[in-house]
Amino acid sequence: MLVREIESVLSLPPDEAVARLLSLPEGQWFDRKSARTNPVGLAPALVAMANAEGGYIAIGFSAGSVEPMTPRRINEFRQAAQFTEPPVRITPSEIPVAGSGAVLVLRVEPGRHVHTTAAGDAYLRIGDISKKLGYAQRQQLELDKEPAVFEGLPVPRKLPALNQGALAEYQRTIGSSTIEGMLRARDLLTEGEEPTVAAWLLFADRPQSLYPEAYVRVLRYTGTVRGVGRDLQLYDHGDVRLEGSIPEQIRQAEKIIDQWIPKRRALRDDGRFGPIPLIPADAWLEGLVNAVIHRSYAWAGDHIRVEIFLDRIEITSPGGLAGPGDHRRPLDIKRYARNPRIARVCAELGIAQELGEGIQRMFSVMRQANLDDPIYRVEDNQIRLTLYASRLPSEATGLSATATRIVDVLRQADQPLGTGQVASLASISAITANKHLKQLRDGGLVEWEGTSPRDPQATWRLK
Repeated sequence: MLVREIESVLSLPPDEAVARLLSLPEGQWFDRKSARTNPVGLAPALVAMANAEGGYIAIGFSAGSVEPMTPRRINEFRQAAQFTEPPVRITPSEIPVAGSGAVLVLRVEPGRHVHTTAAGDAYLRIGDISKKLGYAQRQQLELDKEPAVFEGLPVPRKLPALNQGALAEYQRTIGSSTIEGMLRARDLLTEGEEPTVAAWLLFADRPQSLYPEAYVRVLRYTGTVRGVGRDLQLYDHGDVRLEGSIPEQIRQAEKIIDQWIPKRRALRDDGRFGPIPLIPADAWLEGLVNAVIHRSYAWAGDHIRVEIFLDRIEITSPGGLAGPGDHRRPLDIKRYARNPRIARVCAELGIAQELGEGIQRMFSVMRQANLDDPIYRVEDNQIRLTLYASRLPSEATGLSATATRIVDVLRQADQPLGTGQVASLASISAITANKHLKQLRDGGLVEWEGTSPRDPQATWRLK
């Protein structure tokens, strides 16, 4: 569910609005609470939404029924933000219920810093739950909040400097009455009538005038390596720099990648023979969109790169992994928007999925095509996604899940690793790693390099 759907419900006549709030599915941006909830107990939900992308909490609903509240009870919930630190920014709206009383809807604004409850606990909204964060997860969230603060900063320009046609299109999409009101509602315009960084990146004709590295570069190679100097494997005219607004960059990059990606001739779904990309478009497009929306725009020293090889696509984005999680276990990574304003607008424009399912979707698409799982690698304040055009080893050789994970670890490392390093990266014991590595060697998938069976410097690498 998109935020604009919730907002459209709030504009309905009271009876209709109450009925719709009762039936709306809970999710990333919407939660329901009983009137019997203790206002102190509302703090985790407030904190979770503020630490994510904001949202709405409707109070006065329980077990499929409406619980009208008295003015005194409503006032208690209006003050619930005092039980959060720093206080979460909320905007309350009362909706009268036929007969007597009212229900309350709290609009929760995305926080500029990490919010906690009065007890010092931090939460994050993930889907339809408010997840309590551990110490390491909270530290990561604090680091990721810095870019979120950055996208909300004002730029030294005025509203007319933005592309008015793009603004009008977005206005029609969400059904706003005015452009100014729309931008304020999305935290894209400051009180001083200055666009925020997010607004500039989304709607300026050329955001690069202020942020030179906010662009996508697409490179096409003739083989499987980059090469340097005389051995450079780059195609002539195979290096393009795509500028413009975020939506325009994505549109341009999608067109170029679709033209350049290696294809094979085979029978298509329409029953005719024709070109079929070696890597499914749905997979690399998800990777591209995620990179553009979730990159760290506060990190001004680099741009997004999409490198197309004969056997793979690599998408590199500045800023590392967005949100709490381990890049070695991408399917366990939960939804988090490093740039919540940008993510929200792109979702409403239909550019991105609103449910945070990009990683899961990539894995599903690659597996349906019987290809290797996507591989993430984090280094030097950047994250790299690799999509291989090779077939799954487990399909070809009957590998176990553990052996397949070891192959992924060696491929991701892109360098020889010791048995202990493999075990650590695959989250298994050294004994288990050694057993499976020997099986992989016997199967001709990996090579062992050392001077003797007891060589402490011995390593393993993919063939």
